[in-house]
Amino acid sequence: MNATGSDIDINVNGITVCYDDFGKGVMPIVFVHGFPFNKSLWQPQMDYFKHTHRVIAYDIRGLGKSTPGKEEESMGLLAADLVKFMDALEIDKAIVCGLSMGGYILLNAVHHYPQRFEAIILSDTQCIADSHEMKVKRYKTILNIKADGIEGFAEEFISSVFSKESLETKKDIVEKIRLGILSTSSTAVIRTLTVLAKRWQMCTSLNEIYVPTLILCGSEDKLTPLFQSEFMLKHIKDSLLYSIDNAGHLPNIEQPEEFNRHLLDFISSIGSNVNT
Repeated sequence: MNATGSDIDINVNGITVCYDDFGKGVMPIVFVHGFPFNKSLWQPQMDYFKHTHRVIAYDIRGLGKSTPGKEEESMGLLAADLVKFMDALEIDKAIVCGLSMGGYILLNAVHHYPQRFEAIILSDTQCIADSHEMKVKRYKTILNIKADGIEGFAEEFISSVFSKESLETKKDIVEKIRLGILSTSSTAVIRTLTVLAKRWQMCTSLNEIYVPTLILCGSEDKLTPLFQSEFMLKHIKDSLLYSIDNAGHLPNIEQPEEFNRHLLDFISSIGSNVNT
């Protein structure tokens, strides 16, 4: 199945998933966005790779245009969504790139469904669970959103997610992300914050990852700092790590040329079978 286009709906795991699907190739590249974003976060990658590869980006359940479903959300459920989404598109194996929460989902999915992945890219993510302090902060944020709405959360998040250079010189990108957060329902934000707070650590399963792995991290990432990427590099066999200068938590849109170059070099190194 390969319905080409944007904003395509498909039934997956009891929900409606909205996705974009462009290009052609033997081995698809699937992009999993972070929180509190949607599939549009991957626009620079979709535009770049669609001429040479099949590229797919989807909205995680409850975010963007995908429906939330009735089950209590967990990282395991979101990982199952990813694999069942691949099933629905008749994709046996894929190269999958996850950023931030997308990386949490991907690590969980690789642990439970290792045979479904040709290679993985972990961008600005980590394997740890929330510390007690971080959980307290998330639940405080939830209370603040319930009391005052999402605006305060959006401003605080924007100030922490970008590099200093991006905040000063890429105001159009910053504003696009701000508007995207403000368009997300408070209910969706609260629900996802709860999932993040309750997630399990995946650090002890890193040595079970045997597929080619690329790790990317913005050099100024304050949310998932570089040392977390260095830890994953140390524990994932034969993995590669590149730090991207003048980027914070979102190097794929802050420094898209460098991000795309690292992806292309990595995908090319895997073998010709992943190309058209």
